Amino acid sequence: MQWADRIGRRVKLRDLHILLAVAQFGSMSRAAAEMSISHPVISKAISDLERTLGVRLFDRTAQGVELTIYGQAMLSCGLAVFDEMRQGLKRVEALSDALSGELRIGCPEVMAAGLLPVIADRFLQKHPRIQLQTISADTHLGQFQELRARNVELLLGPIPKPFLHEDLNAEVLLDEPFYVIAGCDGRWAHRRRVELRDLMNERWILPPPDSLPRTLIAEIFKELNLPMPSASMIHLSIHLTTLLPATGGFVAMVPGYVAKFCGKHLPLKILPMELPVRRISVGVVTLKNRTMNPLAKLFIECTQEVIASSRSKR
Repeated sequence: MQWADRIGRRVKLRDLHILLAVAQFGSMSRAAAEMSISHPVISKAISDLERTLGVRLFDRTAQGVELTIYGQAMLSCGLAVFDEMRQGLKRVEALSDALSGELRIGCPEVMAAGLLPVIADRFLQKHPRIQLQTISADTHLGQFQELRARNVELLLGPIPKPFLHEDLNAEVLLDEPFYVIAGCDGRWAHRRRVELRDLMNERWILPPPDSLPRTLIAEIFKELNLPMPSASMIHLSIHLTTLLPATGGFVAMVPGYVAKFCGKHLPLKILPMELPVRRISVGVVTLKNRTMNPLAKLFIECTQEVIASSRSKR
């Protein structure tokens, strides 16, 4: 028996519904009355189903009908199908209720340490019945596998340029230049004007040479005809990049979203200086041709609100 020819194309949910009704009431005429359709329609549906399957599903008796062993097997199948449908409809109803449920997103450490907590605070205050789960995924390094595997609904993080992934959508939400940060109690914090050359002998925290931030930072120094300073510490940890300058003994050059969000609760100051513009974009990455979870739409809207509010405060 070929599924595509004899089952997938010919057996309909309506046929299974009729089978269940006839089995329940033990009579085609009673099933017809309960379903408000004619007896000939019921009889034809059962006959067509038997012909399709090539087996007898009911034995006809003077009192009505009785399931054969084949009919009992189909009855079990039909019950399972409709139970799965009921469960599926419940899940659809839960998803369509954009005020509850679970939302899984992916993001790198730099987002989890700064921008994401601000978004999550607003998002969960507005929608307290939603559970937010995060998975580590560095968008800068092209770690999109969690999204492609549908383990997350979206990714939030720096977006590489150019964005060369035909199966993904990338929406830029922030396009930030670099700033130099130092501790509020450090000797540079109270200067009204600072030049980058003034900081050449400071203790610098720099990202690794093979990273995109390091490449852009190197371009800034080159455009100002300055050599790269000697790094006291080299790493990608956003926590160290913000915590160490807060002690007053280090400086670092970071994108704007790091300076304004990651260092929000630390004694840090953006030093007043003009730098050549090199930007890093931050945004949301989603799968193309996939219906977006309503919760994901709410999260993106909340992210846009947080960013818009940040811009107005500046």
